[in-house]
Amino acid sequence: MDLTTSYLGLPLRNPLVASASPLSSSVERVRRLADAGVGAVVLSSLFEEQLRREDLRDLLLREAHEGSFGEALSYFPTLATEAPGGARRYLDLIERTASAIDVPVIASLNAATSGAWVEFAGWMQGAGAAALELNIFALPGDPHTSGREVEERHLEILQQVRAAVSLPIAVKLGPHFSSVGEMALRLHEAGADGLVLFNRFLQPDIDLRAMRVEPGFGLSSPDEARLPRTWIALLRRHFPGSLAATTGVDQADDVVTYLLAGADVVMTASALLRHGVEHVGVLLDGLGSWLESGGHHSVAEVRGLLAVPRDVDQTAYERAGYVAALEHGRATYAEVAAPERTGRPPG
Repeated sequence: MDLTTSYLGLPLRNPLVASASPLSSSVERVRRLADAGVGAVVLSSLFEEQLRREDLRDLLLREAHEGSFGEALSYFPTLATEAPGGARRYLDLIERTASAIDVPVIASLNAATSGAWVEFAGWMQGAGAAALELNIFALPGDPHTSGREVEERHLEILQQVRAAVSLPIAVKLGPHFSSVGEMALRLHEAGADGLVLFNRFLQPDIDLRAMRVEPGFGLSSPDEARLPRTWIALLRRHFPGSLAATTGVDQADDVVTYLLAGADVVMTASALLRHGVEHVGVLLDGLGSWLESGGHHSVAEVRGLLAVPRDVDQTAYERAGYVAALEHGRATYAEVAAPERTGRPPG
């Protein structure tokens, strides 16, 4: 059975990619993922805030000693040519994992604004990253921020990173755009080689007992796969680059459905955190068994079989699906709703 695929121009032994998580935060953990059989690994993310904080710390150190005595110049930090502490450790992680495993290592930058920090992307390339995942998490809390401003911010960040590296870049973005399709095409024109759909916005919640806002975090569930799977099916015939699916992967069927929609690779972190790294084998064995049972010989044969055809009116297609879903729900729950209409108690 041929499970090979291509992502961002990189040949992969299979379409299962370990996405950024604590499981990819050390050489030993990354080696375990590779040994388990994944096709590629996305390292845990380095955040723009970390780079800004370290740049500020080095600047304060420089100003505190500036002019003390001439010899002091020899130990001032060299911001433009040397990565600071935590950033240096991230470069070490790239270097060591790239030499330790035989599958592509994809670096991950999490950003919300443009700025001088993007030069670090070039250091990632020099450290041996095979590609870069640019995770843009920019939630506009100001109600005066327009949708176009949000889009332009995404494009500006991408363009600055694109200017810093020749590596393939995949942009990981959220679904909250007025026109996801147009944004996808604009990102490709600005230099994105692929998209990762979708970033999960981890909304906070309210603790009634403590009367405070709590951070929101939880592993994804298969129901969450419907939104990214829908957009992958819609974009497959129109987006020229790679499409990576993420969110809601737990069992082999989830991998298969994403591939049928048109994903080049399927990323997962929650399933591996929930079931353990050895779950990689369960997912790949399940994928192989499904292909064999259907008489298929490769992943390439089934990719995009259920993607929306290029010549279909996609707006009408989605509207028809929406109406059909409502009709199905009405038929399914009509009996439950009937007592309410007649005034008789249920059951």
